[in-house]
Amino acid sequence: MTLRINAEAPNFKADTTEGVITFHEWIGDSWAILFSHPKDFTPVCTTELGYMARLKPEFQKRNCKVIGLSIDPVSDHERWVGDIEETQGTAVNYPLIGDTDLSVAKAYDMLPEDESGNFEGRTAATNATVRSVFIICPDKKIKAMLTYPMSTGRNFDEVLRLLDSCQLTATHQVATPVNWKQGENVIIVPAVSDEDAKKKFPNGWESPKPYLRIVPQPD
Repeated sequence: MTLRINAEAPNFKADTTEGVITFHEWIGDSWAILFSHPKDFTPVCTTELGYMARLKPEFQKRNCKVIGLSIDPVSDHERWVGDIEETQGTAVNYPLIGDTDLSVAKAYDMLPEDESGNFEGRTAATNATVRSVFIICPDKKIKAMLTYPMSTGRNFDEVLRLLDSCQLTATHQVATPVNWKQGENVIIVPAVSDEDAKKKFPNGWESPKPYLRIVPQPD
């Protein structure tokens, strides 16, 4: 199955380091970050899981849950988190999914649907495409997707910025410009007519071009 922005995030039931979950029920009324890893005990992912643990309070402020996934058993995850705490100085404080039958990776289009076998005998190289970040909103729709190569550590500060943009634009009829950060000016989306924009933004806007209408970030 090929996933697209605004497609429904596939639901699944899986074992995690915090017990068995049904994904949509686990999300509840929150936003969610699902980020995946090709294999336990891999160096780049070790640094990422530690950094995400330090950043988790920022996601919590934004009503966003965090969950990881790796194609290994939960028993391996539980050993790996000890290494993460030892080397990164932070204990993993969110659940890690054990995707031993590859079903979640397949559902999220990270491995082909006809991929055979399970986690046994697989390496990070054979799971290389299982290295994505999904931002999912409370209505269970996918709002953003990022996929990285194994050799490049993910920028979770950027994921946080992206979440800020997704949450803002889900609430207000605006878009965020290049390199936007929380509190900076935004753009009125083209679908809003000037007449409607006057009602929504009574203080007006800057308009260097008719299609580019710049306003302060709404509250």
